[in-house]
Amino acid sequence: MSDMQDALLLGSVDGVKKTILHGGTGEIPKFSTGTKVTFHFRTQLCDDERRVIDDSKVVGTPMELVIGNMFKMDIWETLLASMRVGEVAEFWCDTVHTGVYPLVAKSMRRIAEGKDPVEWQMHTCGMANMFAYHSLGYEDLDELMKEPQPLYFVFELIRVQLPNEYNRESWALNDEERLKVVPVLHGQGNKLYKQGHYPEAAQKYKEAIICLKNVQTKEKAWETPWLKLEKMSNTLTLNYCQCLLRMEEYYEVIEHTSDIINQHPGVAKAYYLRGKAHKEVWNEAEARQDFSRVLEFDPGMKKSVKRELAVLDMRMEEKNQEDRQKYKGMF
Repeated sequence: MSDMQDALLLGSVDGVKKTILHGGTGEIPKFSTGTKVTFHFRTQLCDDERRVIDDSKVVGTPMELVIGNMFKMDIWETLLASMRVGEVAEFWCDTVHTGVYPLVAKSMRRIAEGKDPVEWQMHTCGMANMFAYHSLGYEDLDELMKEPQPLYFVFELIRVQLPNEYNRESWALNDEERLKVVPVLHGQGNKLYKQGHYPEAAQKYKEAIICLKNVQTKEKAWETPWLKLEKMSNTLTLNYCQCLLRMEEYYEVIEHTSDIINQHPGVAKAYYLRGKAHKEVWNEAEARQDFSRVLEFDPGMKKSVKRELAVLDMRMEEKNQEDRQKYKGMF
């Protein structure tokens, strides 16, 4: 197939110009839904120096994306679908295609830094706030966010694998599959928790939460579908917190439960778990306050709260005795 025909593949797409820098081999692969594409990419500004913004070769790992996976950068799927394996091509893309690039770049950079790409304890209500301008945590991306501009993408297509040729991980699922996998992960988490495998259970809950948050970002904040997902995700977050309590990560429990309480002040279990965490780190007043809120929202938890308060009294008594001994030794 000639360059001419290559150009035709992108002919229907306005605002894109392709230049082949190095020819690939074989036919152009079929990029059907679920196909996993592995490629290196470099993103450059259209200024005189052609300043490089991101370069996967510098990071050292190629990018992987699954076709039809609601990847935020739709134009990339279109560009890659015009390439052969081994080909290196440069694409000039107009602003209409590059507006979401800063959001995608942020996720990719977080992955490269070994961080979670989806900050799943989002302190904002989803996408709505993302576009109300606030910092992405990277100065160059903030600039692009404020003032979108045309960009050059240089791709090197390394590998194209059909859905049956690779192991699908949870991030490589489309939204429908993500929602199907959530109850499975939830069940696995519960089973591991019952067996006393707390770190493993926490991991399952966390994966399920990430799946939900991924789907939730595509819904309008505070509308019914969003709220349904929020409710599911809160339930899983509280299960996750139960694991953290067992793992003695008390401050993290306080952080996650406070997030839920700030957004949804009526969740009794969030107060209950936060109260337990406060009890463990000697925050007596905070623990008592949380336990009294539990009774307000769910009088049925009276027995559990009574037990927790008895332990708290005993703890504080022991601590006071210890303190008295300590001070006695001082004088």
